Amino acid sequence: QVQLVESGGGLVQAGGSLRLSCAASGRTFDAYTVGWFRQAPGKERIVAAINWSGGSTYYADSVKGRFTISRDNAKNTVYLQMNSLKPEDTAVYYCAAGSPKPPTTARLQQGYDYWGQGTQVTVSS
Repeated sequence: QVQLVESGGGLVQAGGSLRLSCAASGRTFDAYTVGWFRQAPGKERIVAAINWSGGSTYYADSVKGRFTISRDNAKNTVYLQMNSLKPEDTAVYYCAAGSPKPPTTARLQQGYDYWGQGTQVTVSS
């Protein structure tokens, strides 16, 4: 079992930055793929960024060039650095860990076994 706890959310003005953290406990998760998903009010939960266990990354077009996902396996923590934030980035952000099979399911919720409780990010205009 892996427990995930997100932190770092908050209220920020458009153009600002936030860094989200996802701390894992229970098992080391360096062998897992980790994704950051987000869910805006009234909308489905969608992937924002993925960090595969091998180190490669994926970004949704909507965040590419502004968000950076990274992990520190020694600290069992994954980060999402968010720059140039826009009001449309407002959402609850969730981290998830798993071993998506096939790899294309990494972009889908069903690719993950473990989820955090979410952290709210609000970007004001």
